[in-house]
Amino acid sequence: MDSAKTHEILQSAEFKKLVKTRWNISLSFTFVMLFVYIGFLLVIAYNKDFLKMPLGDSVNLAIVVGLGIIFFSWLITGLYVYWANNYYDSDVHEIKKKL
Repeated sequence: MDSAKTHEILQSAEFKKLVKTRWNISLSFTFVMLFVYIGFLLVIAYNKDFLKMPLGDSVNLAIVVGLGIIFFSWLITGLYVYWANNYYDSDVHEIKKKL
């Protein structure tokens, strides 16, 4: 691999846009997940009685919300994988062709 060609690609607008987009997507999903999780922790810390609300004979709201957070984390991971497989990887492949 030619060092000059690699440097040229690393300095290209296309590569910088790709890196910026990846960071934007990653940080957005990270902050959304942190917001959901820290929100749950704050509810636990300041309003435990709300989460103790029964929803059936053996299930309370805390269990449902906890499972919802787990499902949400799977969903957000799936969205990232979908984006990476359908958009990011094709852009990376185009940049690799230039090497």
